[in-house]
Amino acid sequence: MAKVSSEALGNEPIGKLLIKQAVPASIGVLVMSLNVLVDTVFVGQWIGAIAIAAINIVLPVSFFIAALGMSVGIGGASIISRALGASHYEKALKTFGNQITLVLLLTTSIVALGLYYVDYIILLFGGKGAIFEPAKVYYKIVLYGIPMLAFSMLGNNVIRAEGKPKFAMYAMMIPSVGNLLLDYVFINLLDYGMAGAAWATTLSYGCSFGYMLWFFSSKQSELKISFAHLGLDRPIVREIAALGFVTLARQAVVSVTYLFMNNILFNLGGASSVTAYAIVGRMLMFALFPVLGVTQGFLPIAGFNYGAENFDRVRKSINIAIKYAAILASFIFVLLMLFPEAITRVFTSDVEVLNETPMAMRWVFAATPIIALQLIGAAYFQAIGKAKPALFLTLTRQGFFFIPLILILPQFYGELGVWVSFPIADVLSTLVTGYFLNREIRKNLIPKTV
Repeated sequence: MAKVSSEALGNEPIGKLLIKQAVPASIGVLVMSLNVLVDTVFVGQWIGAIAIAAINIVLPVSFFIAALGMSVGIGGASIISRALGASHYEKALKTFGNQITLVLLLTTSIVALGLYYVDYIILLFGGKGAIFEPAKVYYKIVLYGIPMLAFSMLGNNVIRAEGKPKFAMYAMMIPSVGNLLLDYVFINLLDYGMAGAAWATTLSYGCSFGYMLWFFSSKQSELKISFAHLGLDRPIVREIAALGFVTLARQAVVSVTYLFMNNILFNLGGASSVTAYAIVGRMLMFALFPVLGVTQGFLPIAGFNYGAENFDRVRKSINIAIKYAAILASFIFVLLMLFPEAITRVFTSDVEVLNETPMAMRWVFAATPIIALQLIGAAYFQAIGKAKPALFLTLTRQGFFFIPLILILPQFYGELGVWVSFPIADVLSTLVTGYFLNREIRKNLIPKTV
C-alpha cells in the first residue's frame, strides 16, 4: 500500500519530480510567509510601529515551541521516508505514533512553563519600555495556540514524507488565509488591537490542527495508526530525537539570535532599530520562499532513494536541487537590492524606520545567491539520517559565525556591524557546507556498477 503511493519518489525523473515536490512546498511557504508579512503590515498600519516590535519580541518564543513539533516532524519524516523506500511499513507507522506522543508531552509542558515565567521571558527577549505591555498581551494569548501549531508542523512533514506535497501545501495555506481574514475582523472591524492580532493567530492554528485531524483520519493518508503505535519505542525515539534535535537546535539558535539582536539593536538605536530588524526578518521569511520550497521538496526524494540505496538518484537530486535553488536565490537578490525602500514603505510610514531599514535589508541579503548550497547541503544530511553532520552544518551559520560576529563587530562599527554580520556568516558557512557535502558525495554516494 505504502509502496504504491510513494514509488514515484524512486522512479520519476529527478527534475520533474523535484518540481512536483517543490512547487506545492513553495506555494505553502509563500502563503505562510505572506501571512506573516501581511499580518505585520496590518499590525503596523492599524495598531502602530511599536506593535511590530512587540510581535518580534514574542516570535522567537512561539517559534521555539512550534519548532518542537517541526523537529519531531522532520526527524520522524526522515525515518518514514527511508522506511517507505525500504518497504518497512510497520516502522513508518510506529514512528508516526511516537511522533504524536512526543509532541503532546513536550509542548504542553513547555507552554505551562512559558506562561508561568511570562514577564521574565518578555524582558529577556528585549521587550523593554513601551514594547513590554503590547508584547505581553500578544504573548499570553498566542501561547495557548502553540501546541496546535506544533501538531500542524509535525503533520505537515509526515504528509510530505508520504509523497503527498499538495496536501502538505493545503495544510500550510489554511491557517495562513484564516489568520489574514481574522486579522481584518479582529483588528480593523472590531478594533481589538494587540489582543485581536493574537486571537486571530491562535484561532488560525486551530484551523490548521483541524485539517490535520481530517487528513490523517481520511483515506488520503496511508499511515493508519492504532493506540499500540503511540507507545514510545526507545530506538525510534532515539532516532527521532537525534535527527529532530538538528531542527530544534537550529530554532534554538534562531531564538537566541533574536534575543541578542533585539537587545543589541535596542541599545544601539532604540525601538526603531528593533522595528527595522522585524521588517527585515519578515522579508527573510517571505522572500526566500521558493528556495525553501526546493529544500523541502528535496528532502523526501533524497531520503527515499537513500533508503532504497539508489545513490545515483541521490547525487542527481543534490545537483539539481542546488541548481534550481541558486537560480531562484539570484533572482530574489536582484529584486531586494533594487527595491528595499518601496518594500519598507509597505510596512510603515515611520520616518526613522524608513531611513534605517533599506540599508539594513541590502546588507542582510547581500550573500543570497550562494545560500542554496548551504541549505541543500545541511538538509541532505538530515534527510539521510546522519544527525551529527546535519547538526554541525545547521549550527555553523548562526551558532559558530553569526552570533560571535554580532557580539564583536558592533563594538567597532556600531549598528552597521550588526547588518554586515549577515553576509559574512553566509559566506563562511557556505564554504564549510560545500566542503562537507563534496566529501560525502565522493566517499559515500558511489553509483552501483552493473
